Amino acid sequence: MSDEKIIEEKSLHESVLVNEVLEALDIQPSDTVVDATLGGAGHFKTMLEKLGGGGVLIGIDADPAAVERGREVYASDRRSDRPVAHLVNDNFRNLSRILERLDIGRVDKILFDLGWSGYQIASPRGFSFQNDEPLLMNYSEAGSGEGETAADIVNSYSEEELADVIFTYGEERFSRGIARAIVEARGKERILTTSALVAAILAGTPSWYHNRKINPATKTFQALRIAVNDEIGALREGLTSAIGALSPNGRLAVISFHSIEDRIVKNMLRDAARESETAEVKKIVVPTRSEIIRNRRARSAKLRIFYA
Repeated sequence: MSDEKIIEEKSLHESVLVNEVLEALDIQPSDTVVDATLGGAGHFKTMLEKLGGGGVLIGIDADPAAVERGREVYASDRRSDRPVAHLVNDNFRNLSRILERLDIGRVDKILFDLGWSGYQIASPRGFSFQNDEPLLMNYSEAGSGEGETAADIVNSYSEEELADVIFTYGEERFSRGIARAIVEARGKERILTTSALVAAILAGTPSWYHNRKINPATKTFQALRIAVNDEIGALREGLTSAIGALSPNGRLAVISFHSIEDRIVKNMLRDAARESETAEVKKIVVPTRSEIIRNRRARSAKLRIFYA
């Protein structure tokens, strides 16, 4: 890979709270560790470096490109005592089945980084409203034809259903107006691109809303991405499996980026701690000011840590 390509790819994604995650997990050389969200493989790389020949590292991602990045990171580790690594193209909601297939009983440390990587933003799947792209938003490879797409939702859901999705998953105050504008727009022509969706969002919101720091399409795009990938259902299933898989004294770290998923994480970890005589949830950790200045994606990150 050329130096230019390496620089270009590094600029696409910088993992957040890396040092804080390492401190929280306190990975030992012989641990069995799960990175449930490979993404840009930044956390995967740092955890790999902490493990030795007696360790095991499982990397999981629904995006096959992320799994390939994990393979490249593992291949670049030339140590004679590097750990065993398993790279799995699957959704972390299937964590229990993944561990069963690998014949792994208990896990010492687990990480969920719920942010979506810069690689996904740069891929032509409709995640970004900055470019005109097919309105897909699913984590499978573009053009694979797998699963429901954002275009399917905006062109088939009723106005009320659209408003509910946009309000529930995007916390968008103008959800009803946006839903009405989408229905009106698709009545003339199917909405198949990000630019067509943005035009409908602008038509469904007041002009003053278009001049704020946050792009008026942000919350609607978030809502559709969550709905397309059933992210809330996956999170609940994944966390339930993770808590159940932890060994005694094991640790689980979860990085969330918006209030909807953070509330779920907070409540599930709290409830799990209450049901155990030994478990506890540590104080929330947020990025330092210097990290936020260096990496704007870190500004909304919250790290919650569960000790079994």
